[in-house]
This record gives sequence, structure tokens and C-alpha cells, in this order.
Amino acid sequence: MGETVRMPRILMVDDDRRMCGFVTKFLAREGFSAEFALDGTSMRDALAATSFDLIILDLTFPRGEDGLSLARTVRATGHMPLLVLSAKCETVDKIVCLELGADDYVTKPFEPRELLARIRALLRRARGMSRGAQPLEGPDKRVRFGAWRLDLDGRDLIRPDGTRVALTSHEFRLLVALAERPGRVLTRDQMLDLVANRQWAPFDRSIDVLVGKLRRKLDDGTGHQVIKTVRGEGYVFTPPPPH
Repeated sequence: MGETVRMPRILMVDDDRRMCGFVTKFLAREGFSAEFALDGTSMRDALAATSFDLIILDLTFPRGEDGLSLARTVRATGHMPLLVLSAKCETVDKIVCLELGADDYVTKPFEPRELLARIRALLRRARGMSRGAQPLEGPDKRVRFGAWRLDLDGRDLIRPDGTRVALTSHEFRLLVALAERPGRVLTRDQMLDLVANRQWAPFDRSIDVLVGKLRRKLDDGTGHQVIKTVRGEGYVFTPPPPH
């Protein structure tokens, strides 16, 4: 007998019961196991009871926690893909969501087939993440540069002193892409392709936001800049000397 394929599990968090019903039924017809939560309390209960492969999250709730607070909770529980589905279409909203670790942003009203394509793309990237970067040293699945280590399983950045620095999904993908190409100048377009395969590019300067966050997390007090700006071209990864 062939191996049973588990249906990807998706949790939609939105206070609009009618929309939740429509989306979960649509996803069920497309081969997903989908359920919904109408508020933060229900979301936490669902996450405690079941493991999910992807979360769809609204930003606006009439009562209780807002979507940004819930996004922080999602990121604190793991690295499952997070897709924001919101009526907010301002660039600042997209920037904030990226800062919090959202993997994609779709605005309402939306086309169901586009939402489905985004979901499938996120799940493919999540499944292929470990295959996308090979460890540079040893069987421990860690990329090493200088005295820093990047844990490919835990998706954590390990400082020279051994402490772990949590990374969002986009930060992790960008750091892996850069660490695999030391000394090579990458344009913003190339970095967008490597990080999001062009599925998530809601504004032109999203890569600059990510680079700024990574630089802060890679600051070890020595003054060495691991990610350098090449004016008019892009960025280059310059690993520190061996410890």
C-alpha cells in the first residue's frame, strides 16, 4: 500500500464568520484541512490543540487583541508560514507585518484562486527550506561564518558567545541566501527572487527593511559589518574572519 499523504492543515483567524466559512470550505475543496478562529483566545486554543502548516491572519478585530499582537504570538510559537489577509492596504501596514515576520500579505477584497496560489507557494517554500541551503560544515545542519552559526533546523542565529537570536522566516531565508554567496554583490531584485520567489514584494524597499534588521542582529560589537551596501548595486555578504 502507498504512503498516506497528510492534508496540509490551515488555520484562518478572522472575526468575519461568513468569510471564514467561505475560505475554509474553498480550501477544503482544494485538498486542505482548514478551520477557523474568530478571535485571539480561539486562536490560542487551536494552536495548543493542533499543529498547523500555515496561518491566515486578519489585522483588525472589534474586541480583544489586534492582528499585530496575534502575529507576535504566532511567531513566538514557531516558524509556520504566516499569511496576512487584511483590508488594510497602506505600505506602512505591510512594513509592520514584514517586521513581525509575515511571509505574505494579501489585501481584501481578494481573488480566491490568487489566495490559493499564495498558500501553495508558501507551503512549497516551507517544505523546501532545508533543501535550499546546505550546511557548510559538518552534519549538524549549520551554516558557519566566522564565529557565527546559522541553525538550519531551528532557524536560529547563534552568536559567537553561544546565545541564540530568533529570526523571522524572511530574515532566515535572506541570511541563508547571502551566506551561500560570500563576496558576491546581489541586487535587490535578485534578493527578492531568492527570499520570496517574487510571491511577496508588496513595496520596493522591503529588502532594505530586512537588511537593516539583520544588521542589528549580526552586530557583535566588533564594528565588522557582515552585510555591506554597494552603492547603486545592492548588498554583499562579507563574513568576519575565522574566530
